[in-house]
Amino acid sequence: MNRPIRLATVALTASAALLLTACGSGDDESKDNDKIAGAEQDAKKSPSPSASKVTDVERPKIKLPSDLHYKFEWAKTGDENKDTVLSDTEEYLKAVDMAIAEQDALHKSYRFYSEGEAAAGSQKFIQEFVQYKDRITGTKRFYNARVNVTGGKKASLVYCEDQGKAFNKSLKTGKTDVTSPSKDDLVIYTSRLHLNKQGVWITEQTTSDRGSAACQS
Repeated sequence: MNRPIRLATVALTASAALLLTACGSGDDESKDNDKIAGAEQDAKKSPSPSASKVTDVERPKIKLPSDLHYKFEWAKTGDENKDTVLSDTEEYLKAVDMAIAEQDALHKSYRFYSEGEAAAGSQKFIQEFVQYKDRITGTKRFYNARVNVTGGKKASLVYCEDQGKAFNKSLKTGKTDVTSPSKDDLVIYTSRLHLNKQGVWITEQTTSDRGSAACQS
């Protein structure tokens, strides 16, 4: 039986659950994880979001292991909404990795930046690492971002990730599972977001495709 998939990074709505199903149920240590992250947000109708910039929102502080690094190779667009979509997505990606490092599948930080399918997918993905007592080490590279904002309140984002220099690390032994380079290291993501009432861009859905020709660089 294989260990968790090598870094699908964020919430691939269905694929993260497949390994858990194939391996059977995990430990009983996290029965709270039976709750689906983001379910409460979906159940309650939120007020219409404001397109105005909210500067006093209290964002979660992201603390990551010193051996985990990021290269976000997407330049500012000059459009405030588009640039905030990119920066909030960066925080979401880091928040998922922090939840993995802290072994908390219901961590409040990634739930701050996600709802619905994206939050539920992230929860399942993080839970795989909790089950195997692994986290992520190395360097993740993100590039070729394309953002589209509609009406100031809805957005779509397509971007690539190179996982070739990021690996699973065992929290039990400290050993890093270094794998050989593969075309599957390159992943293209498509995300759907909305602006919430606090002025934060919330990822609500993410899909992915490994080995995409669009990410060859």
